[in-house]
Amino acid sequence: MTSPKGQPAIGTLQERSLHAKLKEVLEEPGDKFEVPVEGFVIDIVRGNLLIEIQTRNFSAIKNKLIKLLRTHKVRLVYPIAKEKWIVRETPDGTSVVSKRRSPKKGDFIDVFYELIRIPGLIKHHNFSIELILINEEEVRRRDGKGSWRRKGWSNIDRRLTDVVERKLFVSASDFLQLLPDNLPELFTNRGLADLARIPRRLAEKTTYCLRKMGVIEVEGKKGKALLFKII
Repeated sequence: MTSPKGQPAIGTLQERSLHAKLKEVLEEPGDKFEVPVEGFVIDIVRGNLLIEIQTRNFSAIKNKLIKLLRTHKVRLVYPIAKEKWIVRETPDGTSVVSKRRSPKKGDFIDVFYELIRIPGLIKHHNFSIELILINEEEVRRRDGKGSWRRKGWSNIDRRLTDVVERKLFVSASDFLQLLPDNLPELFTNRGLADLARIPRRLAEKTTYCLRKMGVIEVEGKKGKALLFKII
């Protein structure tokens, strides 16, 4: 397998379709792919910028980011599925059994589900993050290896079908744009959840991260609920 522009690909045999397609989306003239840097293999090197694509858990890349940020500018790229189709295939992958649209719809604010693992890195002067809102297909096959909840169906691949929108965040204050425009000066997690139309637990993760980033603070309480204020 080769990377864009025909450059040799290192460690891409286990790379899923989504990761590979995102590299194509991100590609700019002069980019280098799968480059060894300080004992790590970097997805894209663009001049003095290291670009890492992470399609799921930020915990898996946390230590790598911490080490690279000491001496390099690093950009983390994270896709969020606005719309997802669940595609079920035969065990050998030769035909489609069924295809349905997932009721879940994502948005940029969903990044706080993962940012809670690395909120302190957002303030680092060498760090930036690009969010890509996408439409995707999640491919499953009944190979008997999946969890009991999925009754033997395994997640085999994620396929990019469309790029909806991209946003680049270079400072902690940039994340304030993800809050509702009509948010009052003082707000609670419940108030944020209602206005943003997000689950309460996502609102809690959002305010936790924003506090760690130093862009909101606790102003007091309303009953037992904390009151937050943008600094």
